[in-house]
Amino acid sequence: MTAASRPRAHQGWPLLAAGFRPFFLLGSIYAGLAILVWLPVFHGEITLVSAFAPRDWHVHEMLYGYLPAVITGFLFTAIPNWTGRLPIQGSPLLALVLVWIAGRLVVTLSAETGWLTAMLVDASFLALVAAAAAREILAGRNWKNLNVVILVLLLLAGNVAFHLEAHFHGVAATGIRIGIAVVVLLISLIGGRIIPSFTRNWLVRENPGRLPAPFGRFDMIVVAITALTLLSWVVSPESRLTGAALAFTGLLHLARLARWAGDRTVRERLLLILHVGYAFVPFGFMLNAASAFDLVPPGAGVHAWMAGAAGTMTLAVMSRATLGHTGQPLTASLATQAIYLAIIVAALARVCAVVEPAYGEPLLHVAAFAWAAAFLGFAITFGPLLAGADRRRKVVT
Repeated sequence: MTAASRPRAHQGWPLLAAGFRPFFLLGSIYAGLAILVWLPVFHGEITLVSAFAPRDWHVHEMLYGYLPAVITGFLFTAIPNWTGRLPIQGSPLLALVLVWIAGRLVVTLSAETGWLTAMLVDASFLALVAAAAAREILAGRNWKNLNVVILVLLLLAGNVAFHLEAHFHGVAATGIRIGIAVVVLLISLIGGRIIPSFTRNWLVRENPGRLPAPFGRFDMIVVAITALTLLSWVVSPESRLTGAALAFTGLLHLARLARWAGDRTVRERLLLILHVGYAFVPFGFMLNAASAFDLVPPGAGVHAWMAGAAGTMTLAVMSRATLGHTGQPLTASLATQAIYLAIIVAALARVCAVVEPAYGEPLLHVAAFAWAAAFLGFAITFGPLLAGADRRRKVVT
């Protein structure tokens, strides 16, 4: 992630010059608009033409709609740095974008297109992403990053399971937990590499002193334990044994976060937000552990992971990557800081809406509008950079 990118000259539309450009822009727009649609659906004011139950449509389009777009944008930007190969751009990139858009359409209109067509079109996106990523990593002999491809394939399996459950059982359950588990594991793996790395680079230059511990054996042990705990949660989320494992894993992630010197990054919000976003990972583990012991409703931990960890980390990574790869200074403007504040408000309000059901209705609206403000604010603020030409060819992220 710290290597200089080597994009080839792209003569066409700048939006198709690199994977992060279309997927960050479209993913952020979709994340904001889908929530604004969800509110009237939730209140029964409009009806979707989807074979999914309304709640399942909302969950699916957050978990298997917007998140795969952002993950793809990140991977297709990171892989050329990992392998030294040229990026996917132009017509092949456009084809992937169109497949992703087609997936959003057929899922939303699946009552008309049919559930099987919706599943095949929707699942084909992650299948193509996994195939393209595997080809590049294998061609570049970058074996250590094949684990990311495995996680994309697991996300694909979760998506297929979601469609099958929704059709044959009426609602999805295991397919939801599989997807959430994969996302948390991706954040644990990738966040554990980039957060201490970016923090170290900035501290050495701007605030000498205590430095974060680099990714090492402790991190590998934590990621392995996280994978086992999440597997237990997917299979038996209400088990007391799972609850104990969730609590222990949450403590491990808190210890991990404490090793990264996040308290020394307050002056640079572009870095601080990465630490804040990762803090929702142990928060989610703790809330899910409390849920297993009937102390809080089960949705609290899920929303800490999804609205908190996934929402905050995706905005943090998208903003940093966009600035770095378009030749901008790596610092958070006031507009960017407002985006970060909005997503934190959204995440906390959504968790509190579950924990305090007496105030659930107003908190739900606060969460929805703050989420939409964060992602649509990103699209408005960073859209011109994503759709425009780079200011320089060689950047350090």
